[in-house]
Amino acid sequence: MVRRLKRIANRHGWTPSDTSARLVEEGLRRSEFAFLDFRDSPAGRQAYMQGSTLAVWEVMFLLRSYKGNIAAVAKHLRWPDAKVRAAVNYAEAFPEEIDEATAENDSADFETLKRMLPQAATFASRKTERS
Repeated sequence: MVRRLKRIANRHGWTPSDTSARLVEEGLRRSEFAFLDFRDSPAGRQAYMQGSTLAVWEVMFLLRSYKGNIAAVAKHLRWPDAKVRAAVNYAEAFPEEIDEATAENDSADFETLKRMLPQAATFASRKTERS
């Protein structure tokens, strides 16, 4: 167990003690919030919705575009309303975490994206008139 803990700590540049505390905190959050998981991402460790590729902040970003309509987001994602509500519950409990991730996303430009996704390429699109 100690070897595994040190491996995780080294991967993230954390101390074993800090790693233990983080893993316990994540476990507590998983037990308190439905449909929640934690994963590594290019932006660091983040809360994700189980069974999906979406981080909680991404669900909140989508909810914002649907003007807070949980049912519409659930329909869009083909999820039960309760799963979207679970993301909202987590976001309400940890608003700084969600705000920070959303702000980071909002400030990202193409060069930032290219560092995370080297295969990204620009392309031009022309609008054509329909008759």
